[in-house]
Amino acid sequence: MRAPDLRGALFRLGFVRAGLLLLFLAVAARAAHLCVVDGRGARRGVAQSETRLVLPPERGTLFDRNGAELALSVEAPSVYASPAAIRDIPATARALAKALGGESRRIAERLRSAGSFVYLARWIDDERAQRVRALGLPGIGIVEEPRRVYPHRELAAQLIGFANIDGAGVRGVEEQEDEWLRGRARSYAVERDARGRLLAEAGMDPRATAGGDVALSLDAAFQADAESALQDAMRESRARAGFVITLDPRSGDVLSLAERPTFDPNRFREQKFAETRSRAFLDAFEPGSTFKIFLISTALDTAAIRPSDVFDCEQGRFQVPGKVIRDSHPHGLLDVASVLRVSSNIGATKIVYRLGSEPYWDRLRAFGFGEATGSGFPQESAGLLRSWHAWRPVDEANIAFGQGVNVTGVQLAAAAGAIANGGVWIRPRLVSARRAPGGPWQAEPPAPSRRVVRAEVAATVLGMMEGVVGPDGTGRRAALPGIRVAGKTGTAQKLDPVTGAYASNRYVAWFVGIAPADDPRLVVVAALDEPQGLAHTGGAVSAPLFAKVAAAQLARLGILTTPEPPSAPATAVAAEPPAGGGSPAPDEAESALAHEGGRVLMPDFRGLSVREVRRLTEGTPLAIEILGEGRAVSQDPEPGTIVAGATTRVRVTFVPGAGEG
Repeated sequence: MRAPDLRGALFRLGFVRAGLLLLFLAVAARAAHLCVVDGRGARRGVAQSETRLVLPPERGTLFDRNGAELALSVEAPSVYASPAAIRDIPATARALAKALGGESRRIAERLRSAGSFVYLARWIDDERAQRVRALGLPGIGIVEEPRRVYPHRELAAQLIGFANIDGAGVRGVEEQEDEWLRGRARSYAVERDARGRLLAEAGMDPRATAGGDVALSLDAAFQADAESALQDAMRESRARAGFVITLDPRSGDVLSLAERPTFDPNRFREQKFAETRSRAFLDAFEPGSTFKIFLISTALDTAAIRPSDVFDCEQGRFQVPGKVIRDSHPHGLLDVASVLRVSSNIGATKIVYRLGSEPYWDRLRAFGFGEATGSGFPQESAGLLRSWHAWRPVDEANIAFGQGVNVTGVQLAAAAGAIANGGVWIRPRLVSARRAPGGPWQAEPPAPSRRVVRAEVAATVLGMMEGVVGPDGTGRRAALPGIRVAGKTGTAQKLDPVTGAYASNRYVAWFVGIAPADDPRLVVVAALDEPQGLAHTGGAVSAPLFAKVAAAQLARLGILTTPEPPSAPATAVAAEPPAGGGSPAPDEAESALAHEGGRVLMPDFRGLSVREVRRLTEGTPLAIEILGEGRAVSQDPEPGTIVAGATTRVRVTFVPGAGEG
């Protein structure tokens, strides 16, 4: 009986074994079909064990022209999650909120999002990263991703710009050179262990996909000098904004660009995007009397006038169709150099009427106005220069002295650079060299250029601009001892956005300077937007700003000088009133008494002749008592005193010297 029973059991066992073998073969065949033929099984298996991680590329480094690092990338820890691998979302969210210092509700919302990968926190500090690692949470990992760092913080922030959290340049040179700097994104698999914890792949070199490096034309030392001087000028003038541009007229290189207000690009997320713009490239203003440089250059180059021509400005007013052009007081007969020196609007109007609209407009375009300079700076403004076909006689007059036209700071710097460069305009340049990853530096080719006026005309105008900075000029506070300086002041009234008319108390104070005038190395444009107080004009606030910047930067070129202390005004000059008429607004504080209501800011008479003092105070409530003759050496009240009342007696003491001017 046992043998038959045993044989039956063995038969049943064999049958079961055969069934299991067939079942195994069927499963294996199905698995092979899914993995080899269909592919869904393989993909599902990989999806269960791997997550694809895509990281922004490491951006190249930004250097100044001397090799100082201005922007670089460092590795920073970021927390990410694979939601599909998380078993308990609420508990995970609570643990992460405690470690990261965030809200568990918001973290849970992100963990419930669809997809295989999501960032939870980016660019965290090492302490928080260690707390997250210590939790050992399934589906949660940390990866080192590149973060943009600006080691000098606010230095040249508007020019450099910044890259956003995804590694894309969105302002300034970071945006301009984004394609070169950005490199290629990094993508690699992140595996999970048996407990669902993410294991980032090690050994990937981020430099393999890094972007190229860029050397700017900027000099960090020049930049620091300019920013320090601008900060002081902003504090003293209480201006709402300002900038200073320094250009090399021989190459077009932008050597420095200081702007205020400024920001820290390391904390760009805390700043309103509009407040990170570069005002020197994106904002356009009326240039005021600085435009007389280009009017006179054009008129001389086209032979519409000669340097010896004389213009009658005796009446202090000149009627044109639709407007009365005014100077602050009669100047008498002025030659061309004197029109520029005392900034006569009447003289400028008479010159432009000799020149004509079309040749003036053509040459302004050649100087670079009415179109972007081509520097490559993102969203650079073209300013505003209407076609000469739309000009009326009053428009001709206005544009002669910088009303009815809008320019950017960089346009004005490039145009002045043409005068300093023998009449040749050069496109402003921001990048001096590039370097591919692992390669040598390659210098940028010379910037495009074009001749605007003849070399002899440029030299003549440069000499006239020296008179502006001389003792009787409107820009005397820009003078530098031992250095020949050429310049031009300007004070442009701003339009009131509510009324559409020129405001009586809002100005942009300009100074355009070239130094040394006999061998130009620097072109400096200084602008202060809405300076406050009695001294609010180009000669009063922007000319000394130029002097401070130029002195510091020339010293770095081995040319030593020191700005002179504040000195006295010389002749009374005023800017034009608003286009619709009205009382004249002061053009140059260095050439007119600063006053507000019934108050007068006492000027510094020292160094002036008796005649100059009398001319300066003519028509004012100041009663001058003259003691002696020659040049003024002292006065009472002291310079800078604010006096008020119907009549104020001022005692000025003179001693024999150079005689009356």
